[in-house]
Amino acid sequence: MSTKLDLKPEIKVRIPKPKPKQQEIIDSKAQFKIIRAGRRFGKTWYAAISDILSFLGGHRVLYGAPTIEQVGTYWRIICKALQPLVNSGLYRKNESEHYIESVKNPENRIKAKTCWNANTLRGDYADKLTLDEFQLMAEDTWNEVGLPMLLDNNGSATFIYTPPSLYASGVSRARDPRHASKMFIEAQSDTTGLWGAFHYTSFDNPTLSKEMLALAARGMSEDSYRREIMAEDDEIEQSWLVHGKFNERLCLIDRIPIPYSWPVFSGHDFGKSNPGALFVAQNPGPDEPATSTGNIIRKGDYVIFYEYLPGGGLSPSQHAQSFKEITKDRTVIRSVGGNRTGEDEVRIGYAPHGWVIVEPRISRVNAQLERVYGLYDLNKVHVFNDLKRFVDEMSNCLWELDDEGHVTDKIKNEARYHLLACWRYIGSDFTPEVSIGKRANQGNSLRRKHGRLPTSS
Repeated sequence: MSTKLDLKPEIKVRIPKPKPKQQEIIDSKAQFKIIRAGRRFGKTWYAAISDILSFLGGHRVLYGAPTIEQVGTYWRIICKALQPLVNSGLYRKNESEHYIESVKNPENRIKAKTCWNANTLRGDYADKLTLDEFQLMAEDTWNEVGLPMLLDNNGSATFIYTPPSLYASGVSRARDPRHASKMFIEAQSDTTGLWGAFHYTSFDNPTLSKEMLALAARGMSEDSYRREIMAEDDEIEQSWLVHGKFNERLCLIDRIPIPYSWPVFSGHDFGKSNPGALFVAQNPGPDEPATSTGNIIRKGDYVIFYEYLPGGGLSPSQHAQSFKEITKDRTVIRSVGGNRTGEDEVRIGYAPHGWVIVEPRISRVNAQLERVYGLYDLNKVHVFNDLKRFVDEMSNCLWELDDEGHVTDKIKNEARYHLLACWRYIGSDFTPEVSIGKRANQGNSLRRKHGRLPTSS
């Protein structure tokens, strides 16, 4: 598509033609638009096309994205389209600052910059703001800087995102990893016409090969396919998540040092191919450390601090040695693992190597989960966000649905979730009788010497 500007001499600008779904968003009269779309839908291309049109209409446009790679893609698109204006001498381009502006009216400008929080967005202003990969930005990007910059001119804003997972929260600057998802839900419920919510999948890009998309999907996890391709949000499917009660906004935290005085518990899942273990510390008080989310770890709260998934081919002796290294200089209270029936022989095999594992007090999976849910309800469980595999399992683990789409009480592909099994075993063991200060598991060393706690194996 081409646009003629009211300039002397006349200048023709060629703008990339939007795809039909992109045109739907452009045609919307909503002042605030939020777009939830799958990968390769053309989100950044849409942003560039829409912003070029606004710029040519005389607006001051600001595009923000959290990485220089995304900014670079956007910048190349607008530079190619607007180069005739720069060549005319009526507009100037600044490559280092990534902006093009009118020589006579510098208020008419289009600029791209990296931003991920309020501080990185400060220093600019606009009457058209576009925030790409918004799910990776801190909430204050919009609340503290973006919104105020539009108040004086009654400006407009567009938010673009792909549904995040708990796994992605390690690279996100957001306190609440699903803040973009929640904004989308609010926009959907708007009845004033002020907000527009748009949902598109990767299949909505007509230039992408459906066969190649289907082929790519075969190598993706179910969770990745739902988010990356179909752009489905967990906020909408919260009841499908087995561990949906976990409050990641408060309890998924940056790593802090675990004091050596804190007692430790471990959960174990047996298997020749994928054995696993999870290590949990409990705060005995009186100190209650603050976390990166503004929450505190209260006396009696638990912190999941170490995940162990070494792969197959190791003996009980080798596993036990690793457990001892992980917990050196720490008091291990209790180690729980395996099913109550059928895995006694495996448990017994660890004892000669100095690591005693006992059977869970509760045998049924759903009854174990009820105990864990009770801890979630009280926000008593904190998880370090660098435990990528454990957090990924939490975001993937779903209940099976029946033929009518109703949630059942059976975990879908339960055997895949080794670390969650470890957590069930030990989490369901946390009752009032397991109190701080009890005598440590005599089969394990009472105090194990270790210089510092490792992060994760």
